[in-house]
Amino acid sequence: MMIADHAESLRQAERRLQAAQLASDVDALDRLIDDTALFTGPDGSVLSKRDDLRAHASGYQVMSRVEEEDLKVLVTARTGVTLFLGTLEGTFGGERLAARMRYTRTWTHDDQAGWRVLTAHAAFVADRDALAEE
Repeated sequence: MMIADHAESLRQAERRLQAAQLASDVDALDRLIDDTALFTGPDGSVLSKRDDLRAHASGYQVMSRVEEEDLKVLVTARTGVTLFLGTLEGTFGGERLAARMRYTRTWTHDDQAGWRVLTAHAAFVADRDALAEE
């Protein structure tokens, strides 16, 4: 597969991940996340794939909006990085959250499983309107 094709397939995998998060589709998330994956949250906590799936399955994390503002994709033959910028809304542990977020995800690719998230890091991003007011 050519790098340009890999980039498009990674972009599609990222968007499938976003849709699975929004739907709390644990089966789809299970397929899209590597078993060894680790996630760094905006508070610095480190979570496993199991933690993430449990949060969705239990209703601890419920997304009501995932709106992509920008998506950059870097790719080699077997590794890719997505840089998502957008707005997320939902509840986390019963607390409402609405925030502009940046996610940087490292993906690995194999011919059987396709693209799977290996690591991810999330950060809160200042609202552009708030910055303009300063």
